[in-house]
Amino acid sequence: MRLHKGKYIVLLISTFLISQLSVFTIWAAPASVGSDSIKMSVVASAIAKNLGSIQLDDNVKASLEDVSIWPQASGNILTYTLNYSNSGNRAANLIHYFSRVVTSGGSVIPGNPVTADALKNKVVSKQTERVTYYVNIGKINSLKRLKISMYVWAPQSKGYLKYTGSLSIPADYSPTAISGQRENSFINNIPVSIASESLQIYKYGGKVYAKVGINFINQGNKVFMDPGYTAYLMSAEGTAFELAIDNSLAGYKIQPREKKTIYYLSEIPPYIKTDNMKVQYVQKDETLKLELPKGSYKLPAAKIPDLNVGKGVIKKIGINSNTIELQLTTANVYSENNTGIWTFQLRLKNAGKQAVILPSYELFVRTAAGITFPISAKGLGGASLKPLEEKVVQLTAQVPLEVEQNSLKLQMIEAVIPDSTEEVAGSPGTTQNPVSSTSTPAKTAKLTIPVAYFEIPYTLRADTHKGLDYQTTNQFGAFSYNLLSLQRFPWKDDDILIAKMKIINTQSVNLSLPEIKGALKVDNNDLADSTELFIDKESSSVAPGKSAEIYVLSKIPYTTNFRTTRVNLYSTVKEEKIPFLSLSTSNVTDAVNKIERGGSYVVVGKGKNATIKENKTVVYNGVNANIVYSELFLNSEEKRQSKMARLQAYYKTPDGQFYEATANQPDTPATPGGKQLITFFAKLPKSVDASGVTLYLGPGITGNKLSEAGQESDGFINISALELNMVAVTPDNNLSNVTLYPYTWSVTKSDGHNVRGSDTINIEMNYSLVRNFNYEVGTFNHKLVIKMTDPFGQSQEKSLVLGTDLTEGNNHTISLSFTNNMYKKMVGGTYAITLYDEFQGERIELAHQAYSLKIERLPTSEK
Repeated sequence: MRLHKGKYIVLLISTFLISQLSVFTIWAAPASVGSDSIKMSVVASAIAKNLGSIQLDDNVKASLEDVSIWPQASGNILTYTLNYSNSGNRAANLIHYFSRVVTSGGSVIPGNPVTADALKNKVVSKQTERVTYYVNIGKINSLKRLKISMYVWAPQSKGYLKYTGSLSIPADYSPTAISGQRENSFINNIPVSIASESLQIYKYGGKVYAKVGINFINQGNKVFMDPGYTAYLMSAEGTAFELAIDNSLAGYKIQPREKKTIYYLSEIPPYIKTDNMKVQYVQKDETLKLELPKGSYKLPAAKIPDLNVGKGVIKKIGINSNTIELQLTTANVYSENNTGIWTFQLRLKNAGKQAVILPSYELFVRTAAGITFPISAKGLGGASLKPLEEKVVQLTAQVPLEVEQNSLKLQMIEAVIPDSTEEVAGSPGTTQNPVSSTSTPAKTAKLTIPVAYFEIPYTLRADTHKGLDYQTTNQFGAFSYNLLSLQRFPWKDDDILIAKMKIINTQSVNLSLPEIKGALKVDNNDLADSTELFIDKESSSVAPGKSAEIYVLSKIPYTTNFRTTRVNLYSTVKEEKIPFLSLSTSNVTDAVNKIERGGSYVVVGKGKNATIKENKTVVYNGVNANIVYSELFLNSEEKRQSKMARLQAYYKTPDGQFYEATANQPDTPATPGGKQLITFFAKLPKSVDASGVTLYLGPGITGNKLSEAGQESDGFINISALELNMVAVTPDNNLSNVTLYPYTWSVTKSDGHNVRGSDTINIEMNYSLVRNFNYEVGTFNHKLVIKMTDPFGQSQEKSLVLGTDLTEGNNHTISLSFTNNMYKKMVGGTYAITLYDEFQGERIELAHQAYSLKIERLPTSEK
């Protein structure tokens, strides 16, 4: 009998244990249970809500905490938490203690632990352990007259359970915390103090949104993480609206002792009453397929925030518990094609103590009639701000001129919950009663609320005048700019329009320049596709007080006439244009910088610094055309071997006609301080007066760099007009010192002789050919033409290539022969040698000299 009785007791104990754990047989231990669980201190326990206690045995006491009801389709679920405290020296086994819910009708329903607490089976000595139980109470929806009865396992008692007492839920007890009052709770074994903070109502786009703020204080010593609860906004009538957490706060973390407000959003019907609303947190128990009520907090009276922001006023908003300042600092507009083109500058400052990343915003220009036009806000959403960091974002918009431009507002909208394809239980923003686990999955709707309505100051953008300094600020820093010149010149088959600007860093720190691109626009013609940009700078930043020059140039048809020019500078980030600077001017193109005759032209650029000075300009007078030919000396200002910039030039006639000049420039790098000879020439019609031409000169650019040898130039910049030293060549009357730069040819002796009866004149010339090596020279395209005029006055010519037909050096001899049948009858006389510089088929006489011709007799034989 004793053996059988012992077996029965063990079996009965097992039955009670299984009754409490049967619904959790497939459940794995939660992450919150184990060695990482926080042990509750006496101080922490003291802050929890206590609805009464029952002494279970000599060492163990159970305190009732946090009783709540949450309606379910299959029956309302009651949850309650028992805090077991063990004052004994041994661990207490929780399977010895049982709780029952007694309804007002006398029904007794056993409580079962929720999944998260299912494996809590003991209370360590001198410690406490909290266990939350649930009960399906059917249609009961009130806590009044409910009791929690406690039982202890007692084999000697009838039914093996000993009744230890009941705890009645106080009549004045409410599971909902009073508005603004802090409710102390334990979430994942971390003590947290929670209070409702705000309820704001927004009306936007014909919809009504409720934004709820709940404040958390982590009173534990571990990081409190988003427990993943579902939050509902409950009306006084019991209608529930699922709340979606602000997208920027998803997966939030709260450090120990940190205080943080978590915001939720939901769309609500416009007719719903907002008095006495509350927030109810619910936890989904996947194993039980139930929603279990957690905390409940009554909200303060709803407020409709005033979002209007006056001109220049700072708007403060909160992002992740940091204060962010927003200010619309400037707004300008100009008209184009019956459209107002607006530019804005929005200043952002992080006045908080932590770095923040701005959420996504939608910006619009809103008219008084409620019509909205989109604003391009590149660089705003997703921008990061360090503590006390300040940024300026440039915005652009287009508004039809038929809209009143002086009553517009800049509307800033936050996409609190973006569109999502992730399926969730319930649909945020829709009216619904709490549902069971069988609710149909739905897509998360996009929820947007207005942040601010900035009043836009109506300011017409004034023209930028050349030579004046203007101040501006953008996201890259503060600086002043100056339109130095606006020039138009011929280029190939088109014209080239060049805007030259200077940017000066007015900050006390470096001004970081992005990878700038440019676009020109004349009147309504967009020249972006043909626009090139060149920046005269050695690094990506400009030091305080220093400057950088920017050239923006574009090709236009030479027949184009225009009144206004607009320059847009921008950078590109992930194929999105970020504005840097925009200006417009109605000034006509201004006069080019002139360099007086004999003056120097200066080339400035990294590795390209040089001075250029004219040697001479001559005109080759031809039969059908004249050739203008200029020699220039380039002196490198670099301290190491450098590739000099490739120069481009045009000749301008006194009547305003331009002729492209062909350049001949050495391809080899210039030595430190070295010198180079550069030549330009152009063919002009005979009808053009070539004596008064001016050379328009500048370094070519390829892409955003100065052109080098082997590169084709896209245009040229920094153009100046060089007044030329036009030289009329006077032929020398002897051949002793003839210059054809860089060569000097000297004839020391010329002997001409003819054998009587022969048809040939043979001439031997002794000469020296000296090359000037002080200057590097490109391809030498000149020929030396020798014309011999015989005693009959008839001429014959020989073309010689210097350095090939004529050898460089001293004391060389060249033999030339000229044939004519008339020479058989010569009896004596003189011949004349005339030297010509031949270039591109045209000639200039260099020198001439006459020599005696010797007639030799044929030898006679003796008889």
